Amino acid sequence: MTYYDNSRTLHCSGRLLTTLSTNITVGKCTAYVLVVYSAMTSRVPTLTHQLPSHGHAFAHAVTSLGDNVFVAQSQIVEVYDAETFTLQRRIAVPGLHLSSNGFAVCSVYQCMYVYIAYNRSRIHRIELSGRNAVKKWSVTSKAGLSVNKSHNLVVAFWRENKLQEYTTHGCLVREICLQSGVTHPWHAIQLSSGHYVVSQHTSPGAVSVVGVDGQVIRSYGPSQTSDVGQMECPSSLAVTKNDDILVADEDNNRLLLIVRSTGCVQELDLSIIDSAMYATSGLCLDESRGRLYVGGKCDGVFDRVFVFDNVNL
Repeated sequence: MTYYDNSRTLHCSGRLLTTLSTNITVGKCTAYVLVVYSAMTSRVPTLTHQLPSHGHAFAHAVTSLGDNVFVAQSQIVEVYDAETFTLQRRIAVPGLHLSSNGFAVCSVYQCMYVYIAYNRSRIHRIELSGRNAVKKWSVTSKAGLSVNKSHNLVVAFWRENKLQEYTTHGCLVREICLQSGVTHPWHAIQLSSGHYVVSQHTSPGAVSVVGVDGQVIRSYGPSQTSDVGQMECPSSLAVTKNDDILVADEDNNRLLLIVRSTGCVQELDLSIIDSAMYATSGLCLDESRGRLYVGGKCDGVFDRVFVFDNVNL
């Protein structure tokens, strides 16, 4: 018996397949055997879908919950199936004409939060079941929204330089006045440590981690991001399970990843952003699917959400 083997790696549908091919000879008979003996996920993000605006001016605010993807547009929120990307339903939200940071969902209370600036600034809490019952409460100015691990709503106020935390029914839990070094907070997310990461929508911009007392613990600004250059109006944020931070560096039309353990700031390689989009803003990371949703300007208006799979951060 004689045999010859050869191993190689194939790329198939976003996965790396390692194969072993073998020629086995017994007497005058030779057989060729191909065995796939391991597979691992590719680390190269791949554009797989685009969610259009369907004629609305805005389609860049995006979030996900379970098997649903929510895209905020003018006066409505569209709900898509996360596997097939077919449109499931539309939820009417009168007065909705928002920026990408004023939109969040909660898995525990099965509700959606939307910042509304029509007539006066308010937050709308909308049930995702039944008749989509709405509860409203007033806020002082433009607000960025996120939901923390206590299932409360975290609100960043761009004008007042403060954060507020509310229960799901709009009762104020705490207020954090941001101290020197943090201005124009656009979006804030609470980390597993209890601290908050805050994007500062300024030029040059920065992303800071602050404590519950509002004091800056760590800041990633021009001097800390010298390898990738300064940020310009960073807007939406997303946080991984390891507390690494994704930043929509809006006016630079790129996404940045801040690795918290090392302090390293690097640019994500999403080539479609350079060729088809500008002023990237909306972000939603679904780590369970290895997926990133990115919203931004395309063809002159905020009108599209790009879906990237094979995102492993």
